Amino acid sequence: MPYVIGADLPDMPAGLRFRALLDQPGILGMPGAHLGIAALLAKQAGFPALYMSGAAMSGTMGLPDLGMITIEDVCFHIRQVARSSGLPVLVDGDTGYGEALNVMHMVRCFEDAGAAAVHLEDQLLPKKCGHLNDKKLATVDEMCAKIAAARKARRHLYIIARTDAVASEGMEGGLARAQRYLDAGADAIFPEALVTRAMFEEFAARMPGVKLLANMTEFGRTPFFTAAEFEAMGYAMVIWPVSVLRIAAKAMEGLYASIKAEGGTHKKVGEMQTRAELYATIGYHDYEALDASLVKTIIPMGMPQDR
Repeated sequence: MPYVIGADLPDMPAGLRFRALLDQPGILGMPGAHLGIAALLAKQAGFPALYMSGAAMSGTMGLPDLGMITIEDVCFHIRQVARSSGLPVLVDGDTGYGEALNVMHMVRCFEDAGAAAVHLEDQLLPKKCGHLNDKKLATVDEMCAKIAAARKARRHLYIIARTDAVASEGMEGGLARAQRYLDAGADAIFPEALVTRAMFEEFAARMPGVKLLANMTEFGRTPFFTAAEFEAMGYAMVIWPVSVLRIAAKAMEGLYASIKAEGGTHKKVGEMQTRAELYATIGYHDYEALDASLVKTIIPMGMPQDR
């Protein structure tokens, strides 16, 4: 049954469960899952933690990934993913939605919604996907202030500092920023948009003992690597951030085209999850049984007295 109601909810705070996963051997692979149904399917596939991409959430809302969505928009997605799956969730915090006080507000909101971890990036608004050109960077001091604020506000949230600096400041600049971010209180580092195996290996080799996150996004600047390859390069975590949105959007595009061309869905039924499969995924019959166990008919034993 999905983790939604009652005693089946995890007792340990999400951030501590996330840390425990990182303490286990092997790389922690987190597919993007920004909707409750996606979270349940990823859990069904065996993933122990999930990632929520700002680009995926924005795209689902019909918006570009330019820092336009709000904290409450993201919390809406966090709540459904955390509640439906019960898994620890790493959330894209973009630039923190403002300066230090805004970052503190974000941290509290994300924790309350059920997030386990967040990553903050050192871009300026309007921020861009890390694999696009002409990114504008915040100063190191500005980013360190945000990290320190997040650290001060958190109760258990795991804090990952993302740096987009390698593209404009080179490997030395990216590494220098990463060290400053660790000194400011980050738990791990996310070097974004590295473009070769050698760059991934060098970044990891020069940050021994540091937990590092790799981003395996499609149609970007990073070549395809598997989770095992990233682990061999020295990375503790890997995300596939927007893959689920891309595959779903392509399927929706094909469905709508088929309905328009064929006058119905009959040509696409074989590609659909059946009603039985959907009900099994969302625990429909478990909820029915739970409802039946709680809602019992009460038979009146006498007439009310009208006085």
